[in-house]
Amino acid sequence: MSLDPSLEHWLDDNASALDAGIGDPATLLKRLADAGLFRIGAPVELDGSGGDISDAVEALAQVAERSLAAGFVFWGHRTYIEYLLQSPNAALRDRHLTRLFDGSLAGATGLSNAMKFLAGLEELQIAAARSGEDFVLDGKMPWVTNLQTGNYLVAAAVQGPDGAPFVASIAHDGAGVERSPDLDLMAMRSTATAAVRLTGVPLPASDVIAADAKGWLPAVRPAFLGLQCGMSIGVARRSIAEAAAAAGSGRHVLRPEIEALSERLAASKRALHEGLHEGVFRTRPADLFRIRIALCEAATQAVQLELQASGGKCYLVAPGEGFARRWREAAFLPIITPSIVQLKNALAGQVHAGRAA
Repeated sequence: MSLDPSLEHWLDDNASALDAGIGDPATLLKRLADAGLFRIGAPVELDGSGGDISDAVEALAQVAERSLAAGFVFWGHRTYIEYLLQSPNAALRDRHLTRLFDGSLAGATGLSNAMKFLAGLEELQIAAARSGEDFVLDGKMPWVTNLQTGNYLVAAAVQGPDGAPFVASIAHDGAGVERSPDLDLMAMRSTATAAVRLTGVPLPASDVIAADAKGWLPAVRPAFLGLQCGMSIGVARRSIAEAAAAAGSGRHVLRPEIEALSERLAASKRALHEGLHEGVFRTRPADLFRIRIALCEAATQAVQLELQASGGKCYLVAPGEGFARRWREAAFLPIITPSIVQLKNALAGQVHAGRAA
């Protein structure tokens, strides 16, 4: 697939504004939706465009080639959609899916804490008490993207009153839901990224995405992490292309490195798409962790090669504007939750457990 040319031009024209916080996150979300990107990988019978999650990953990568801020919003929104697609709560899906597809309602994934919880890296930060058949929630989500002001749903993992975790959908206008001002990020500022505080928030049982979080989260983790991988693919692919274009006279010595990195990127991308398509990451998450790490490292190496190939012009404001943005973007990729350090810790824990056994 390839992006609509009008969206490509819009992203190119607005990449710097989205990075600096001058762009409008709601406009960005609507542009992505109008291009049909959020329907990719969703079943045709639910008004999606068909395919599977690997197709959505490729679409996200093409967006991230032009703007990681746009790719980050794409990730948050499409991941929330995936939660509804995989939820046993069909009524919740039917209530919101149309507006999520068309971008008139924003979806946010607050499950970074849950993914760390699943890997044994962190306790859940939201707790529920019973209120008849429903719940009352208290807790926090310190960093969530695509919290479009006054118009979002956010997924959250909750410690249930019986100790069993579940996954809930929380609306922006619920009593006791408090959104912070946008976080003061170094870059990627037009992403509606903020914190959420929950104080005595009533949650109807009808807004539960999955009653059994421990059983459900491993099924959605491949999409959560797979779409994250699309961000690294996009940044790496763009910087490799820029490096190849700049590696002319006097810098041809870089060509073998550029070609080798391009081949490694392609191999990791193939492994990702094959694993997503075949569904193997549900039972072999470590394989996906390794791919996510490899793709992040590829993006970091790619911007270094772009710098070496382009030379001093990268430090001139106008000609180096795109490179400077990609440098900041690549710096963000390792800290997206679960961070590269957290993934390495999880892999190291598996190794230690295997040795102990």
